[in-house]
Amino acid sequence: MSEPAPKSQSFLGHAKLIGAFTLLSRVMGLARDVVASHIFGVGIVATAFSVAFTIPNLFRRLLGEGALASAFIPLYAQAEKRGKTESGETAAEFVAGSFKLLLLILGAITITGEIILAALLYLQRGSGRTDRLLLLQFTAVMLPYVMLVCGGAFLSAILQVHRRFGPPAFAPVLLNVCHIAVVIAGAWWLGLHGRDEQTDRVIALQTTLAFWLAIAVLVAGVLQIAVLLPALGQSGFRFSLAGRAWSPATKAMLRLATPLAFSAMVLQASVVIDELIGWAFMQGLQHDQIVTHFSFFGQMIRYPLEIGAPRRLDLAQLLYQFPLGIFATALATAIFPKLSADALEPGRENFKLTLRQGIEAALWEGLPASLGLMLVARPITKLLFQHGQLDAHAAELIARSAVFFAAGIWAFSILQVINRAYYALHDTRTPLLASLMNIFLNIAVELPLLWWLGEAGIALGTLVSFSVQAIVMLWLLDRRLGGIGMGELMKSIGKMMLATAVMAAAVWGVTRSPFFPVGETRFDWALQLVIEVGVAVLVYFAMCSALGVNLLSQLRPVRGDRVLQYTLSRYTVDRDI
Repeated sequence: MSEPAPKSQSFLGHAKLIGAFTLLSRVMGLARDVVASHIFGVGIVATAFSVAFTIPNLFRRLLGEGALASAFIPLYAQAEKRGKTESGETAAEFVAGSFKLLLLILGAITITGEIILAALLYLQRGSGRTDRLLLLQFTAVMLPYVMLVCGGAFLSAILQVHRRFGPPAFAPVLLNVCHIAVVIAGAWWLGLHGRDEQTDRVIALQTTLAFWLAIAVLVAGVLQIAVLLPALGQSGFRFSLAGRAWSPATKAMLRLATPLAFSAMVLQASVVIDELIGWAFMQGLQHDQIVTHFSFFGQMIRYPLEIGAPRRLDLAQLLYQFPLGIFATALATAIFPKLSADALEPGRENFKLTLRQGIEAALWEGLPASLGLMLVARPITKLLFQHGQLDAHAAELIARSAVFFAAGIWAFSILQVINRAYYALHDTRTPLLASLMNIFLNIAVELPLLWWLGEAGIALGTLVSFSVQAIVMLWLLDRRLGGIGMGELMKSIGKMMLATAVMAAAVWGVTRSPFFPVGETRFDWALQLVIEVGVAVLVYFAMCSALGVNLLSQLRPVRGDRVLQYTLSRYTVDRDI
């Protein structure tokens, strides 16, 4: 059906290509949110749109890039290699049947979801709760995106089996481009400006623009599919309608997908729960009046979160996801093939060595990124977001949450490696149970903190739960393997902690010097950021060199078709924390 990829093409080359497009996508995503926050701010309209968009994104992670596509990839790759599935169907029949099954599932989800949303909208009629009505309306408009984005992810899975990684990696960029274009063009057409006073007319215009943006999401979904079609044709792939949606091969795929779906659901539940908590405990808008209290068993209790809390938390998370996505996820993806291969060896000494190197490399970036982002959270937040409709108070709230999220980068980073170590050992149960523990601990910590720290309490709950999960999973893995060399590992970590502490002291000292800019203009914030980051990078690298910490050179890329098959298998596990 397609020509095999040249053996000289290495996994490292694919990783660089995927990484480059991932970086481009993240930069465009950041630009999207900077532009959107300028026009919309973090008010009712922006918050309702942000929460509504998490619904199709949830199904994308569960089905499109999650369970169904993950179960499909290894079965299709094996069918391509042998010419047929284990049940005797051709590869083309298996693809056709799988695609039909996916469309049936997505169609049922979309139709059922629209019916539920219509019923909720009917129940909300006359309530005057503008925030809830907007949330339901935006969700109803964007829900069909589930079919488009999951269908596109399925086509991307086909391309990955055919060694075509560029178009699938580039497709997400289109959503950000459409988003930016619609916000800029729509704001110009409607006469919206970033510094408009929030009158009823301005809010109505923002609502109109947000509906245009919701429709643009669907258009972007079509474009994301369209950009994949030429590559499918070039790979030699041809669609066929000969397959059956309910066949032995698709049944086998569902058997693989079911536990993966449950695991992915648990992993994503934490994100959704935080969004729902932020929405449920946020002040609302009823008949143009702010709702500040709610009734609980006859008692009036104050809403602890200001309007826009979920949206501000989204913006705070963008800041820590940059170092996490660019380095930690790429490192875990690159090390996973070697962990998988070393796990097969007796004694697993190489597995332990690779695991230690992976944890050290993750912390080599994670520790300074955690403390560094905590130090620069205020200037970077103000530089990126304090303009237009997003005022100084909102930027300050974002910075507070960003500090707590940043403090957990080290935990998020090593969890990427630790999770893949468990998967390499064919253990999906332990990460699943740890994720369940994470959810309960997260809720237990953050709920009481809402009335003390506000929305930053949600960020602190995330920090505590993921830090505990990382430590517990590492301890369990050390016991399971009979020791991974924690003594040697702690020596290296101690050096990195010392380098990080000296880096933080140097940055703190610079900010207290008489020459450090202390103004509150965009130029001042940019200059503060450049100075702090420059000092941090120079001091940290100098300290690492002086202490003999040079970890990245220890990780060697592994090449060959065998590695590429392990690379494809990474889609059977979570790609997001």
